[in-house]
Amino acid sequence: MTTAIIIVDHGSRRMESNKMLEEVAKLFGGRFGGEFSIVEPAHMELCEPSIATAYANAVKRGATRIVVVPFFLSFGKHWTHDIPSLLNQAAEEFPDTEYQLVEPLGIDDLMLDLLHKRAVNTQEPVYKYGDVDPRIEGTEPTQRREQCTSCPFKVLADGTILDTRKSA
Repeated sequence: MTTAIIIVDHGSRRMESNKMLEEVAKLFGGRFGGEFSIVEPAHMELCEPSIATAYANAVKRGATRIVVVPFFLSFGKHWTHDIPSLLNQAAEEFPDTEYQLVEPLGIDDLMLDLLHKRAVNTQEPVYKYGDVDPRIEGTEPTQRREQCTSCPFKVLADGTILDTRKSA
C-alpha cells in the first residue's frame, strides 16, 4: 500500500499565501520523502489545487492510502465538517483508496517553540499610537475592527455565534 500525504490549508485570494503551502509541501516531501514519496498541497477552497485535485494527483502517482494533514491550528468547522465532506467526495472517484484526516496542528511543545522563535527573532517594525502601518494604508489606526471583514460570522460576548449571511 502506497501512502500519500496531502497538506491542506484554507486557500486564499492572495497568491503568496497559496504559494507558501506549496513550499511547505515541497519541504515536507524533501525532509520525509523516504517515508512518504507522494506529498501534495491542497486548498479547501478559493483556488487550486483543491482537495479533489490533490487526491486525484496522489492516486495518479500510485497512492492507495491518503493521509490528510490540515495546516490549521484547531478543531473548527473546517476540520469537523468541510474537509471530511470534500474528502468523501474526492474518494468517491477512487473506490479502491482509503483516506484518513488527522488532527490539526493544535497545542504542542513545537508550536510553543515556534511562537517563542517568532517573538524573539522578528525583524518586523515596532509601531506606536498614531503610526501608520503600511499593511493597512488608507485605514486610520483609530478605526477599530472587531472581526475580519470577510468573515460572515459575529461572536457575541456570551459566546453566541451569529451568521450574518442569514436574514433576521
